Amino acid sequence: MPRPIEALIHTDALAHNLARARRAAPDAKVWAVVKANAYGHGIERAYAGLQGADGFAMLDIAEAERVRALDWRGPILLLEGCFDARDLEICSRLHLWHTIHREEQIDWLAAHKTQHQHQVFLKLNSGMNRLGFSAAAFRAAWLRLSGLTQVDSITLMTHYSDADGARGVQQATAAFEEATRDLPGERSLANSAATLRFAGESASVRGDWVRPGIMVYGSAPDYPAHDIAHWDLQPTMTLQAEIISIQELQAGATVGYGSTFTADRPMRIGVVACGYADGYPRLAPTGTPVLVDGVRARMTGRVSMDMVTVDLSSVPDAKIGSMVTLWGRGPNGSVLPIDEVAHAAGTVGYELMCALAMRVPTRAVSSG
Repeated sequence: MPRPIEALIHTDALAHNLARARRAAPDAKVWAVVKANAYGHGIERAYAGLQGADGFAMLDIAEAERVRALDWRGPILLLEGCFDARDLEICSRLHLWHTIHREEQIDWLAAHKTQHQHQVFLKLNSGMNRLGFSAAAFRAAWLRLSGLTQVDSITLMTHYSDADGARGVQQATAAFEEATRDLPGERSLANSAATLRFAGESASVRGDWVRPGIMVYGSAPDYPAHDIAHWDLQPTMTLQAEIISIQELQAGATVGYGSTFTADRPMRIGVVACGYADGYPRLAPTGTPVLVDGVRARMTGRVSMDMVTVDLSSVPDAKIGSMVTLWGRGPNGSVLPIDEVAHAAGTVGYELMCALAMRVPTRAVSSG
């Protein structure tokens, strides 16, 4: 039989979280961001839960081609735009919208021969200092684009660097409004954190398009300040495995490589068929939460390539074959948010989703 580990993608939760983004940004259109293979969920598996979006946004043409292959006829946006002038041929053929964030991309578009006008998103660097035109150069870039016959529409765009923190969005929003003053076109500013925290109260933040990413996949963008229950989000990925061995320890016995955990009393330890080669974070320390048959327990010792060990003190009836939820939805309505596991390991939920290993069997499910 196969090794007892599996990942589940909950399409009903994806649909719920997408609808939550709509409620948070009334009157705005919603991009479903599916970069990084839909944050590790798999574009094809996630698609059923995300079809209610107004468009799909991603990074590269290969992902755009996959969305078109699913018979999506609506807008598709390349968030980082074209990486080469030749990419514009594919944008014309597949009717892809694309971001303009540097002068060379305008040069390519000006030289591009096409019968199909392009929808472009012109990006302002409002403080993130990754992509985008400076405020001083933004208006000149808009003027160049607006004079090209290859361009149909120009949407004005920026990306918040601090929407999830104390600094918030006020400074970046003010910079965007100043740079785009009196320029026509739709606006797109809000990521997940801005959508949840500010879009409902501010039309300037909400704009015409919001771009929810991590919130759609059941992670709170401002964790640990708020968790998914606070934002009414649902886990969209479950990683589950089974106990394959149980060890009876005496006080003083150690567990795993480096003997980093020592039993302070007689204990039962469950050995679980999941390790860092499956995408579980190697740096998760003793105390990282897991669910055993839906009951909260803790990981012990060092994560190894193929196994983790779990303290069964809180689950005296656990046995070989008991279900262990590493994150996501457990039995009997139990939930272990991915943010809790990521926080314990010193990282973020994004990384755990994207790190799910190819060797883990993964399937889409719906309770709807």
